[in-house]
Amino acid sequence: MTSFEQVIDRRNTRSVKWDLMETIYGIEDASDILPMWVADMDFAAPQAVIDALEERLKHPIFGYSYMCEGCKTAVQNWLYKRHGWQTQTDWMLFHHGVVPAIATVIETFTQKGDRILISSPVYPPFFSIPEKQGRQVVENFLIEKNGTYEFNFRSFEDQLSQGVKLFILCNPHNPGGMVWSKEILAEIVRLCAKYNTLILSDEIHSDLVFAPHQHIPLVSVANGEENRIITCVAPTKTFNLAGVQAAVMIATDEEKREKLKENALAHGQMELSPFAATALSAAYEHGEAWLEELLSVLSSHMDYVISEITNAIPSIKITKPNGTYLLWIDTRDTGLSENEIMNLLLTKGKLALEPGSKYGKAGTGFFRMNIACPREVLEDGVARFIKALT
Repeated sequence: MTSFEQVIDRRNTRSVKWDLMETIYGIEDASDILPMWVADMDFAAPQAVIDALEERLKHPIFGYSYMCEGCKTAVQNWLYKRHGWQTQTDWMLFHHGVVPAIATVIETFTQKGDRILISSPVYPPFFSIPEKQGRQVVENFLIEKNGTYEFNFRSFEDQLSQGVKLFILCNPHNPGGMVWSKEILAEIVRLCAKYNTLILSDEIHSDLVFAPHQHIPLVSVANGEENRIITCVAPTKTFNLAGVQAAVMIATDEEKREKLKENALAHGQMELSPFAATALSAAYEHGEAWLEELLSVLSSHMDYVISEITNAIPSIKITKPNGTYLLWIDTRDTGLSENEIMNLLLTKGKLALEPGSKYGKAGTGFFRMNIACPREVLEDGVARFIKALT
């Protein structure tokens, strides 16, 4: 049995995914409900990471730590090998997660009342963080065609022309799974440069891309506008290390890095833990073979889910994404409302998915399913879905 086939009981481990469903879904008892919602995997982390953490635990002192040059080199080598992106280690600033990094960038480079542009449907913190900081969120609605998304550059430019301070890009796209092309990315940079708009590129899903698709770092098509871009990457989504909390902000512009450092000082932000440094280095240095096997498993899983559900329920449409381990399920032709489907999933199917409206009004009619689990669990989840809606 491979590590991707092993079913691991995660209940009573303080797991948000497994132990907080009563709170998240407002139900009294979720003990018989299968969670396929939040984006963490039910696979064990790479053995190299576990071994490195166990070795670190042999030293009994867990004092203040820092991200050494070796940690930065591990990131640098990974980005070049996987994505052809030649970075410099002094461009890197570490944070406790991509979401906190997004909050930091917003706070550092915008003011209350500033307009922040996002392309929806999109990951919910893209809405909530700017709003909590008193910024004005402007939505550029992606154009959906047969389960895939395109940018509406006419409205995108119109919105930029009205004074947008920051654009937040999701590449690869969550929840749609799009890996944006070089042409689309170049046009985003061109228009943002035209209207002097800063770009925050969230590339946390960049390693989870299926051939023949290839992730393209936004900076690699910047055409002289590299200093306009702050990129966020992390090993956490790739290697199932979200609870370890480690992410990297990469900024080629020294002035922007200094401002980010000042923000960290203003908030008393400490360096990452010794466990984060250990896990990050081990994952990037020794995790590639594990990732290649994972990608094969995820691709096969997606093919299975799409075939089973669409054959059983022809009114449902699912397009295989270019990347991520998330399926974006189109239920608009079922004749059922989002609330009706959610109720059927929870009460009849005993299955927890995420409603598309969570990703903005453009997501209404869709549901997001996390398929990163052992095949045995996946087949159970598919059976529950079909049971709920037939």
